[in-house]
Amino acid sequence: MAKETVGFAILGAGMVADYHYQAIKANAEAGARLVAVGHHEPQRFEEIGHRFGVPCLSQDELLAKPEVDVVCICTPNSQHAAQALAAIRAGKHVLVEKPMALSLTEADAMIQASQETGVKLGVVLQRRTEPLFKAVYDAIATGDLGELTLGVITIPYYRSQSYYQQAAWRSAWGSGVLMSQGIHLLDLLVWYMGDPVEAHAFGATLHRQLGVEDTLAASLKFANGSLATIIATTTAAPGFPHRLELYGTGGGIQLEGEGAIAWQLADPTQARITPPALSKAADAGAGGDPRGISPTGHINIVRDFIAALHEGRRPAVDGAEGRRSLAAVLAVYRAAGLVA
Repeated sequence: MAKETVGFAILGAGMVADYHYQAIKANAEAGARLVAVGHHEPQRFEEIGHRFGVPCLSQDELLAKPEVDVVCICTPNSQHAAQALAAIRAGKHVLVEKPMALSLTEADAMIQASQETGVKLGVVLQRRTEPLFKAVYDAIATGDLGELTLGVITIPYYRSQSYYQQAAWRSAWGSGVLMSQGIHLLDLLVWYMGDPVEAHAFGATLHRQLGVEDTLAASLKFANGSLATIIATTTAAPGFPHRLELYGTGGGIQLEGEGAIAWQLADPTQARITPPALSKAADAGAGGDPRGISPTGHINIVRDFIAALHEGRRPAVDGAEGRRSLAAVLAVYRAAGLVA
């Protein structure tokens, strides 16, 4: 892509749209420019346009604008696939929030459409672009941890009843604790350990009258025989930091919040990757407040997407990679009897 300026449009105006707005502004030197925001309620166009400082348009109007090169899909989960397909068919590159879709059929249609039209399809699983999580990947890839044998995900979050009442889609199918909150760490687990080949799980709605699970426990098996557990909830008041632990025959890593609290090798003299500085115990962060997420990950993934356009390469998390995390979520849901 020879064009230096990359015109972005944001479809949706909720909380996650603010993160995309910050990420686009932060990448101005890389050529990012916000040119429009899209919404489905005309009566809110003026208010939303004023908030973002650009015209607020209908989806059709937004997709018809030649200045729009990339559409960021920041709408409720159930709308991602249809809106991404519309943007792709309009010749726009797409950066879609997680989950990319609610079924593998939808995900496959998105991937196929992007291949047929030649546009880029990226999925916002932004932790893969952050230095700490990339260092973990490199430590695994170079053999510092030996053969991975066990992964542990713990997500003791809290979301109040008002959180779910603020937006009806948060309690609708496709917005449960694993699909909405847990998918980021599950994506890292898949990146580090591979695609699970077997799953056993339980899901429950324990504290609220929701249409989705707020608590889930699962065990996974991988092709090499390694195992992993997932414990996730949004009922753990007042909210605690998430953890990801990885153990192998050569060492182990414990991540809490956005830092590493343990990075130990059986033989540190043979380390190929320099361990990061260790952190103290993390605060709750997003565990207690959905806005407790740093914008750094979104900034990184937008920067990578721009670079992918200029360099003619795949984004760090393209459609195929986003599909892997979705497939893992759905495998757990099937095991828990939450989806056929």
